Order: sequence, then C-alpha cells, then structure tokens
Amino acid sequence: MAKTKPGKKDLDSYTIKGTNKVVRLGDCVLMRPSDSDKPPYVARVEKLEADHRNNVKVRVRWYYRPEESIGGRRQFHGAKELFLSDHFDVQSAHTIEGKCSVHTFKNYTKLENVGAEDYFCRFEYKAATGSFTPDRVAVYCKCEMPYNPDDLMVQCEGCKDWFHPSCMGMTIEEAKKLDHFLCSDCSSDDDVKRSLNSFPVSPASEGKVEPKRRKR
Repeated sequence: MAKTKPGKKDLDSYTIKGTNKVVRLGDCVLMRPSDSDKPPYVARVEKLEADHRNNVKVRVRWYYRPEESIGGRRQFHGAKELFLSDHFDVQSAHTIEGKCSVHTFKNYTKLENVGAEDYFCRFEYKAATGSFTPDRVAVYCKCEMPYNPDDLMVQCEGCKDWFHPSCMGMTIEEAKKLDHFLCSDCSSDDDVKRSLNSFPVSPASEGKVEPKRRKR
C-alpha cells in the first residue's frame, strides 16, 4: 500500500541562504531576476511554505517599477518609486537575495539618508488594466506636475505652493541660498489665487504590456 506524502506546512520565517537575514510574513524582499542584467524584483512576502522535503516556497505580491507598467516611467516618478500590484506568484525561496524597505511616500520624503534598499510606494497598480489607486494626485508648480521626491522644490511664503527652481528661472544652487521666496503670482500686485488641480495618473496608452515574472 502506497504511503501518503506528508502535507505542506506553513512557516513563520525563512533565513536567506548564505546570510543571517530572517524573512517574515509582510516583509519586502529582493528576488533574483532570470536576466542577470536586470535589477532584482521587489516583492512583499504573503506566505511561506515547506513541503515534505523541506523545499521552501514563498507566495509574493509583486511591486512593479514604473518602466514595467503600462505607460512606462513618467516625469514625476521617483528613481526609487514602486507600485504595489495585484500580481501574485509562488516562487522558490532560494530566489530571495535580500531584504528591503518599501516606505510610504510621506515617510520616504522624511528620510535623512536614502539607502540602496530603500524604496517608496504611493500607488496600487492593476497589472491587466494599467489603472492606479488613487487615480489622481495633487500637482504643484506652474508646470502642474505631481511631486517627485528626487527634485528640489521651494515653497512660496504667500500661497504655500511648491515650485521647481527651473520653472522660476533659478538654478538649484540659487534656490538653496534663498531665505525667503515668493512666486511670481504672489509677488505681483494682482494676487492671483491658484486653483487646486489634480493630475490623472493612469496613462491614456493603448499598448498594454504585462510583465511576466518567470517561474524559477
């Protein structure tokens, strides 16, 4: 009579091979891409499971980089920006290379030093449709673009809006030396009140390309 194989068991943690780093549920991890020329994938650990041979599998929810999304990278996307997608996968835990931190947008902007393993996320992303939540964000400056935390901006003491030095005809060096700043609207005699606008995040792109995470 054939023996029944022992079932799978859920794990609370997993130690990354060759390191002393412990991964737990909810942690963000860097995962080895099949193409060595690409940067590591970023994912959130949803489940850890071992089979009867002690092979560990990890269920992950992928973060997408802007260039992996429909519409691609846009001017206001930060260099360390990620989108939390609705794309899940099961991978071998051996593909986990390390741990990383995906901060909220607000917390990321407060970091004194951004490390190599620091990222931020301000949108959730539906991989099949290319739609974002939230689908609109506040805009700033005369160029009316969302905030990119990689770009220096100066705040007007009058309207409290934020502006790019280049849009105000200044260099970054000049902006850093400012003690006070008034935008052209607030410094003019007729105080023009700026309307609060928002920027549509989802692209109007027709081409839909859904990146595939290869099974490894």
